[in-house]
Amino acid sequence: MKQPFEQAVARHGGTVLRVCRAVLGPGPDADDAWSETFLAALREWPDLPEDTNVQAWLVRVAHRKAIDVTRSRARLAIPTEAVPDRASTLGVPGGTDPDVWTAVAALPERQRLAVAYHYLGGLAHTQTAELIGGTPAAVRRAAADGLQSLRRNPHLIGLAEEGHHR
Repeated sequence: MKQPFEQAVARHGGTVLRVCRAVLGPGPDADDAWSETFLAALREWPDLPEDTNVQAWLVRVAHRKAIDVTRSRARLAIPTEAVPDRASTLGVPGGTDPDVWTAVAALPERQRLAVAYHYLGGLAHTQTAELIGGTPAAVRRAAADGLQSLRRNPHLIGLAEEGHHR
């Protein structure tokens, strides 16, 4: 039997947020993509087949929402007179270490997406290849190269080791 939607949000919300942050960087764009992911998921939830891998499905929805945000960034300039308040990091996975998101954001796009979808989103390399294009072997290489770059950063050794054991 399919789990209630609220349980899916509680169980996979952190993963979806980490993926959104890895793709879009920390901040309101990632938060918006997270919200849009679960709004879209809520609309589709009643029709979702019972045997769906919910985490993989949510990561794919998050991928599409992140692309939407990236496209909207290219179209809209958002002027501001004041720096926005800093978002609260209470209860936000990875929110207490901005160095992580800065380092992930600095990776080349293919490596960043491969790391985000495989290590943070839990997708297999074959599923990641379907999302970003290329072969599973190329995605595996990009993820390994991205992880290697993160390992070189002395502040991120814990993240690299955690991702490696996943």
